[in-house]
Amino acid sequence: MRFAAAVIPARYESSRFPGKPLALILGKPMIQRVYEGVQEARLVDRIIIATDDERIREAAALFGAETRMTSAAHRSGTERAAEVDQIIDNNIIINVQGDEPLITGKLVDCLVEALQDEAVPMASLMAKVQDLQLQSSPHINKVITDKNGFALYFSRAPIPYQAS
Repeated sequence: MRFAAAVIPARYESSRFPGKPLALILGKPMIQRVYEGVQEARLVDRIIIATDDERIREAAALFGAETRMTSAAHRSGTERAAEVDQIIDNNIIINVQGDEPLITGKLVDCLVEALQDEAVPMASLMAKVQDLQLQSSPHINKVITDKNGFALYFSRAPIPYQAS
C-alpha cells in the first residue's frame, strides 16, 4: 500500500471571493474545515496547505497545519500543488481544493485507492447530479466519461453545450 500526501492549494486573492479560505464556517476558517476533513483519511500520511499568502499560512499554523509558501504567479490550484510536488517525496499526490469544506477522509481514501494501480496516473472524484439547477451552474464542474469511467471532457458549462 502506497500512502499519499494531500496538498490543499489556497489563495487569498480570488477574483470572485477574496479571502475565501479564511471565511468562517461555524466559527472555523474554511481552510481548517478542509484540512480536518482530509485528516480523517486513513491513507494520507502528510497534509500540506500550499499558499502564496502569509494570512493563510498564519491561520493554518494556528490549527497545526504544515504549509508551504508557493509562487503568486500560479494560475490554478493544480499549478500550486505541482510546485509542492517538486519538493516533497511522495509517490501519490492528492490535490484537495481549498474551498471544499465538506470533503471527507473517505473520499480522499477513494482517490488514494484508485491510484494504487501505477497504470492510473491521475484520478478525480465525481458524482451524478440530478438537480437541473446544479447541472447548469457555472460554479459546478461537469464531466463526461467513457464506459469505464475515464474522464473525456470537463466543463463548467452544461453538457452537452451548444454555443449560440
